[in-house]
Amino acid sequence: MREGTGVRNGGEHLEGAAITDFPASIDSVALTAWMDAHGLGSGAIEAPRQLAGGTQNILLRFRRAGRDYVLRRPPANPRPTSNRVMGREIRLLGALQGSAVPHPGLIAACENESVLGAVFYLMEPVDGFNPTAEMPARAQDDPAMRHRMGIELIDGLALLATVDHEAAGLGDFGRLDGFLERQVGRWADELAGYARFEGWSGPAALGDVAAVGAWLEAHLPARCQPGIIHGDYHIGNLIYGPDGGLLAIVDWEMATLGDPLVDLGRLLLSWPEDGVRTPYTMRVEPLDGFPTRAELIARYAERSGRDLAELPWFMVLSAYKLGLIFEGSHARAQAGLADPATGERLHRAAVALLDEARRIIATS
Repeated sequence: MREGTGVRNGGEHLEGAAITDFPASIDSVALTAWMDAHGLGSGAIEAPRQLAGGTQNILLRFRRAGRDYVLRRPPANPRPTSNRVMGREIRLLGALQGSAVPHPGLIAACENESVLGAVFYLMEPVDGFNPTAEMPARAQDDPAMRHRMGIELIDGLALLATVDHEAAGLGDFGRLDGFLERQVGRWADELAGYARFEGWSGPAALGDVAAVGAWLEAHLPARCQPGIIHGDYHIGNLIYGPDGGLLAIVDWEMATLGDPLVDLGRLLLSWPEDGVRTPYTMRVEPLDGFPTRAELIARYAERSGRDLAELPWFMVLSAYKLGLIFEGSHARAQAGLADPATGERLHRAAVALLDEARRIIATS
């Protein structure tokens, strides 16, 4: 997912793709009154543009008294957990203020659902590009710039891993006790739950999923080195500046506490090795110039100071978890609750991810 900030020249939220005027789910009068009460400019809200591309939340960019804002709120028909998740994003972005982690600046937040019908917040726009949507000409032509983009990507993740979550006021942001021990059971239960979708062909095509889970439980790392987890860290959730510098990590809705090597494992799975693409690796062109997986790993170890001896376990866990999440989309599609083409594409990715998990196990 990529629902960050209102990105120009790339990303899902293109200025040119924006929808003018307020969406029905945002009351402009109520928003104006709330901003007045919080000293956020004066006068009319100008140039409202609903940012296109996000599916999970609504993003609206606008200007007031010469300052640009991006408003983020749950969808018009929020899920039961939408307001709680939005509140967690607010807390996380607030905790990151003043840190070295590149992120959208939090301006103000409202957890009173009566104002706009849902929890919402205002953040600073980040004007840049996302390479999964569009690579600017300079980035396409310059392998050295693409190399910098990869280094900036891994440095951003390492910076997040070095944040002291206790000092940042996030000591209770996630349940650390038994974090690693809970993972296999959590996702095995998720897979079993797909049986409720009538028409699902079942897990047979995924191979022996239980054997992957058993390996993970048998080789559990001796300890969890806790920290903040983004939860969906890959190049699609980053915004870059014109020189390839990382401007912001976006889409924090899955953030929690746990072992940050979960994020590293997820990232490495998305990274093509030796230029070979798979159904689950990043869709970026061209690939030459980007750092290799080995370079990313070495850079992360250097910048984070973390022990990476158990990294294969985290890569297997990420393949297991992501594969089972993708299969859920396939199950819903087969039940007529999601797009069939998307369901098939994610099913192919799920099969490939479980195959990758078994390959890592065989070589570990």
